[in-house]
Amino acid sequence: MSVARQRARHGVRFLGLGFRVVLFLAVLVLLRALLRIQTSSPTPSGVSESIKEDGFRVPKVAFLFLVRSNLPLDFVWDTFFKNAQSEKFSIYVHSKPGFVFDASTTKSTFFYNRQLKNSVKVTWGGSTMIEAERLLLKSALVDPANQRFVLLSDSCIPLYNFTYVYNYLMASHKSFIDIFLDKKEGRYNPKMSSIIPEQKWRKGSQWIALVRKHAEMVASDKTVFPMFKKYCKRLAGTEFTRKPRFKVPGQKENDCIPDEHYVQTLFSINGLENEIEKRTITYTSWNQSKDSMDRQAWHPKTFSYADAKPQGIKEIKSVDHVNYEMEHRTEWCKCNSNAVPCFLFARKFSRGAGMRILFDGVVGAFDSGSMRLNS
Repeated sequence: MSVARQRARHGVRFLGLGFRVVLFLAVLVLLRALLRIQTSSPTPSGVSESIKEDGFRVPKVAFLFLVRSNLPLDFVWDTFFKNAQSEKFSIYVHSKPGFVFDASTTKSTFFYNRQLKNSVKVTWGGSTMIEAERLLLKSALVDPANQRFVLLSDSCIPLYNFTYVYNYLMASHKSFIDIFLDKKEGRYNPKMSSIIPEQKWRKGSQWIALVRKHAEMVASDKTVFPMFKKYCKRLAGTEFTRKPRFKVPGQKENDCIPDEHYVQTLFSINGLENEIEKRTITYTSWNQSKDSMDRQAWHPKTFSYADAKPQGIKEIKSVDHVNYEMEHRTEWCKCNSNAVPCFLFARKFSRGAGMRILFDGVVGAFDSGSMRLNS
């Protein structure tokens, strides 16, 4: 065999060995990178193992809007979502039956066709309010990537940018539910006692934030909701009236507002109060009038442009505890045992107030184009 042919064969062997060494090193580097990802990017507390098993790298927050028709503060939320990563959130809107979110009804493309197609007509103080909430949860639960569920009204605004809100919610494995004993108002109806014992009766704000397993429980409830639908009702003539109602002699009346009791009582009955942060993350300033005839005493204060000044917003964001006088309890706001601001959202805000928080950059970089009115 010639010297040239021997050299060629040795060269081929050398190249083959070199290729195998390079391939081995590449595999080693890849494995090391995967291991680093596993150890440096743990799943946030509270996110179920099924997300990892099903391949969902990023869990989502489902924003559930309960509105009358359109969304007056859509321009605020447009800025909020523009400063977010699209894979980290989803949007669902319960509006009046037949209402469609499109270019003619909203200035934000984020809300296009996000309305539920099976919505119901909602009556204030009626069981249809909690029926609408349950419909929103059922729709959002279809997407297994949704792991946090936040209920919002059409007058809610965010107090922080998306990143802060997302990290706050994902850091906790607990739901946020305002809950306390209802000792004074006499809303409990003894006819519910077979399913709802009086000692389990609770009250609180309807604006809740749930982890997925709790959202599933509320959406699938077939026991407590029927009792509320039948026995927890607002008495006719109690909203904004100055005329005394006719009372039947010897008959006790139960003026019950379902959305202020349902979720709280459901959690109490199921022994889940230790799985929640006992507070809401949505700020509300209630009218302080003690005059029972004051028509505004039933509803929260509406923030105007003047009320939304930076100092006022700063004061809301600085609140770190909530006092429950009826229970002589102070709820210090925590997230996984760490002290945090109590509120992520606030209501009720007018359009003028919404414009001001945009100008002040509360929710992120402001795009003046989001303020264009529909033609």
